[in-house]
Amino acid sequence: MELIRGLHNLRAPHRGAVATIGNFDGVHLGHQAILGRLAEKGAELELPTTVITFEPQPQEFFSPERAPPRLTRFREKLKALGRFSVDRVLLLAFNRQLAEMPAAEFIRRVLVEGLAVEYLVVGDDFRFGRGRAGDFALLQAAGREHGFQVVNMHTFALSEARVSSTRIRGALAAGDLELAAQLLGRPYRLSGRVAHGFKRGRTIGFPTANIHLHRVSSPVSGVFAVELFGVAGEPLAGVANVGIRPTVEGERPLLEVHLFDFSDDLYGHYVHVDLKRKLREERRFESFAALKLQIEQDVIEARRYFGSLI
Repeated sequence: MELIRGLHNLRAPHRGAVATIGNFDGVHLGHQAILGRLAEKGAELELPTTVITFEPQPQEFFSPERAPPRLTRFREKLKALGRFSVDRVLLLAFNRQLAEMPAAEFIRRVLVEGLAVEYLVVGDDFRFGRGRAGDFALLQAAGREHGFQVVNMHTFALSEARVSSTRIRGALAAGDLELAAQLLGRPYRLSGRVAHGFKRGRTIGFPTANIHLHRVSSPVSGVFAVELFGVAGEPLAGVANVGIRPTVEGERPLLEVHLFDFSDDLYGHYVHVDLKRKLREERRFESFAALKLQIEQDVIEARRYFGSLI
């Protein structure tokens, strides 16, 4: 899969494509339906599939203090898109210039002159351009003028409710990992590189792999039974804390994973951690002794969960 950073990096071989546009946060079942339609049309027309997306996401640009936590960082999104026959990702910097670009100009510069799109599929709520003035009707009119087909993918529903990133965030906040997994089509996953920490966990008998989440806020927090991927012997079962670690006065979200019956060095490995079951909320303990007792109970409960799956 090719990543194209910005319109200025488009070249002649990139012209002629089937495309879609959106944030694709989470790459959930609704997104997957769009990508499936795109792949089918790409094969039919013998054209590469292109996903047009933005960084930061528009809501993060307009109101960063009110923007919801991301389900996926950009690198995680790319990994997920790569599983659905996406040939190219065109990444556009969402800045003041793009925010103020009229919808008609976006169509001309990106879809017509940039990619020479022959087929475009968008979600039923897609809006774009300055003031979000662009909509499906405008795209259809542009398609008739410039010779490309526009298809509107209707709402993808599960249990008679729309599948959306907002719904998944709600499920995660409620600790309903089973519903989140159903909406995503896979367990909810956090990824990152194992970094050195303060090594406090090993002083109480529970060494952890520390993974910085590199986000302002996390859509999940608490203690979870998890599986870790990305190292030999995967999946490796364990227990993880996602949060700011109030007992040690942490400030930014961190993922700490304690793996069962594992002692190898993980520093520097890029790993993926699937959240399987929420065990409890994160909370502050008055002492490391009290924290140790609670972690012992967390490990027992997590082992019991994994034992029930055998």
